[in-house]
Amino acid sequence: MALALSVTPTSSSSSCLLSRNPTPNFKTTHLNFASPRRIHPINPLLRSSHSLQSSPQHLNASPFSTSAALTSSSSSTELVLHRLVKEFKSLTEPVDRLKWVLRHATLLPPMPDSSRTESNRVMGCTARVWLDAELGQDGKMRFWADSDSDVSKGMCSCLIQLLDFASPEEVMELKTEDLADLNVVGLLGGERSRVNTWHNVLVSMQKKTRRLVAEKEGKAPAFDPFPSLLLTSHGIEAKGSFAEAQAKYLFPEESRVQELVKVLKEKKIGVSAHFYMDPEVQGVLTAAQKHWPHIYISDSLIMADAAVKMAKAGCQYITVLGVDFMSENVRAILDQAGFGEVGVYRMSDETIGCSLADAASAPAYLNYLEAASLSPPSLHVVYINTSLETKAFAHELVPTITCTSSNVVQTILQAFAQMPELTVWYGPDSYMGANIVKLFQQMTLMTDEEIANIHPKHNLDSIKSLLPRLHYFQEGTCIVHHLFGHEVVERIKYMYCDAFLTAHLEVPGEMFSLAMEAKKRDMGVVGSTQNILDFIKKKVQEAVDRNVDDHLQFVLGTESGMVTSIVAAIRSLLGSSANNSKVKVEVVFPVSSDSMSKTSSPEGPSSIRVGDVALPVVPGVAGGEGCSIHGGCASCPYMKMNSLNSLLKVCQNLPDVENVIGGFKAERFKRQTPQGKLIADVGCQPILHMRHFQANKELPKQLLDHVLSRESKR
Repeated sequence: MALALSVTPTSSSSSCLLSRNPTPNFKTTHLNFASPRRIHPINPLLRSSHSLQSSPQHLNASPFSTSAALTSSSSSTELVLHRLVKEFKSLTEPVDRLKWVLRHATLLPPMPDSSRTESNRVMGCTARVWLDAELGQDGKMRFWADSDSDVSKGMCSCLIQLLDFASPEEVMELKTEDLADLNVVGLLGGERSRVNTWHNVLVSMQKKTRRLVAEKEGKAPAFDPFPSLLLTSHGIEAKGSFAEAQAKYLFPEESRVQELVKVLKEKKIGVSAHFYMDPEVQGVLTAAQKHWPHIYISDSLIMADAAVKMAKAGCQYITVLGVDFMSENVRAILDQAGFGEVGVYRMSDETIGCSLADAASAPAYLNYLEAASLSPPSLHVVYINTSLETKAFAHELVPTITCTSSNVVQTILQAFAQMPELTVWYGPDSYMGANIVKLFQQMTLMTDEEIANIHPKHNLDSIKSLLPRLHYFQEGTCIVHHLFGHEVVERIKYMYCDAFLTAHLEVPGEMFSLAMEAKKRDMGVVGSTQNILDFIKKKVQEAVDRNVDDHLQFVLGTESGMVTSIVAAIRSLLGSSANNSKVKVEVVFPVSSDSMSKTSSPEGPSSIRVGDVALPVVPGVAGGEGCSIHGGCASCPYMKMNSLNSLLKVCQNLPDVENVIGGFKAERFKRQTPQGKLIADVGCQPILHMRHFQANKELPKQLLDHVLSRESKR
């Protein structure tokens, strides 16, 4: 009978389940229910306690009490935990605590070789850890564990002492926080990895417990697994039709690649593309990079910088694959850098919008800024994902600096450090604003030393002081990151609670909190698209360097277009291993059940209305399947307006002597602000302020003077 991952909601925050699914969507683990269970009437560890009890002289000579061995099955989990904690805390020296943990490792009997399988590996641990479990006829759980690290083995031993012969309910009730007093930090370094061992082994115990209970009760799964891509040094396996849609273009046809490279070289065209591009476009661009160096795929911050580099290298045209504010920024920064003669082209003659940019252009945002202008000294920190016009109009109302998801926290902290009485107004992304506030609230629980590690000019008092003066706009969201809502978060909690979690700073609060909790254990990252890519590369490199068989699982909490760059980076790392890497890396796409829509006809995609705008459903590979804006497939319909055909059309018509692609050209803003200045000039100022901050780690004097001059006029 085949098993597939599923979920049953529970009060525990770290419970996962494998249960029966007669028609699973993906390849699943097959169990032979005809084989006999290994039910042990007496746990082997309990036998160890009997042998210890029979040698009182040995125990008297040891610094470890008899509670180091297992108690009888009638002892409560709470009592065993209390005894372990009391014993551990009685040892004040790290070396004694290390000996205590190593002593427990000796109580763990050898695990049968048949149980040291990949399916029994505990994910997320630096050392290799295996865990096996059974549900006895008496309704109690049995556990067996092993590790190639004696410290990890000792920690497993403690957990087995707690939960062996426990009821499934007792297993599910235990939380990582309950083990806080058994903190082994300082034993051998690697604080986070030790915390991970407690958490990941416990989570694996709970996952196995839920699976065994579900098997016994014959429950069907509540959810199917998310689609994913599994990468090894030998190739890629797609699981689920959405993953197939992403994987299809990872290996583009060479003829398509050469067609693009030929025209780029002939006409000296550079390409600046965002990570969120359609997988077909990214696949071709990634392959074309090997033949033409002037192709950059990056986040929105780097796109304009890349354009300047390409212009300096002799490119006569820059094609921008992104939404309109990105091509505006590229045009403006090229002009500022003295490359006004370099042409900039979009991928459509229609508007390529952005829900965040639209929110910042709405009357509600103007009202927000007007309120800020009445409360000097004020600084407006505006997300880079806004139009040049918004930046210009805002800067005339309130002194403004641009930020990105990777530097927003440092920007705000630095602003308060340089102007302690400041009031900061962030916008337009509501989720990011709420997450920033939540992050600062969490900092109020830190020590001064921990806060100084984040920003050297801050302490507990300064963080508490700034919170009442930090405001954020509450009516702007990215339609992609909005998809990571409650349903997706619940499925991640119960099915991928031992995976690495990645989340863009724009995701809703539940997803943010989940990823932040994982980040504390070095099992997650919250930040920009580049931060996410760097985190994944770091973890894969660490696994490759260990040179052991490993299975890493990453939940991709941002737009699915990121996968092309992620896959390219992972394949490079796996392929670079001199010993033919044994590491397997799985990239998981969180997809809401509401996200999949069928096209209305074979001829083309259907549309979904967002206010007054009709957006197409982006088709997938299988059966007209597509991702609508109503649920979490995390595929931006605006970004998908940048097609490979559009790129080829633009390139082939350059130079545009007959004005065939006139509507595709990103023109310099000639309109003026309310104060009679050029939008292009004023709109660039917040970006230049940000660049100064990035280069010098402090806000520019020009911006400070602007803020203070407003206050003096009050």
